[in-house]
Amino acid sequence: MTIRVLLADDQALLRSAFRVLVDSEPDMEVVGEASDGAEAVRLARERRADVVLMDIRMPGTDGLAATRMIGADPELAGVRVVILTTFEVDDYVVQSLRAGASGFLGKGSEPEEMLNAIRIAAEGEALLSPMATKGLIARFLAQEGPGGDDGRDPARAERLGSLTVREREVLVQVAGGHSNDEIAERLEVSPLTVKTHVNRAMAKLGARDRAQLVVISYESGLVRPRVE
Repeated sequence: MTIRVLLADDQALLRSAFRVLVDSEPDMEVVGEASDGAEAVRLARERRADVVLMDIRMPGTDGLAATRMIGADPELAGVRVVILTTFEVDDYVVQSLRAGASGFLGKGSEPEEMLNAIRIAAEGEALLSPMATKGLIARFLAQEGPGGDDGRDPARAERLGSLTVREREVLVQVAGGHSNDEIAERLEVSPLTVKTHVNRAMAKLGARDRAQLVVISYESGLVRPRVE
């Protein structure tokens, strides 16, 4: 299956570079380019994009607002957003993850990292890499969490009551950035069993993908951030 990619960035030169990179891959194609968030949302719907590479700072409707609009639109439930940033990690990025983004990636990343990010997002996985994304999410949730100074959201915590003990165990491992295979080895179960627990947790918690499961884990207090 060909991954349909939409590029949203106000810099035409960057879009051109990303287009050349993406179109060079046999399993993906660029289906549109947008210079602001409103255009990105419109094109995501018209061109049936699978993944949107979304610049976080654009004139007019910015990447955060656009991500919220995509996340709130049932018709765009299958669209995955990867935030592109200069890696100035701040609460703006965390808000994007809360709004439904599957992760974020530095504009200075290696080409293979960007292509891998597109494939990961298209598969519904969380882009918790490269490197310290998970820890950065945890740090900013701790600083700016909706439930107070510790980042704990009582409403999120209450919703965890619907999870089984095993689903909670799996959720903790997901928040740790572990893959299904790694979780299976840690809990001594099959990867298919882990996938089932992850899918059930997403359904019960209303999460679009694993990235939102990570955010929920920290916001609910199930996992406590460790600030280096």
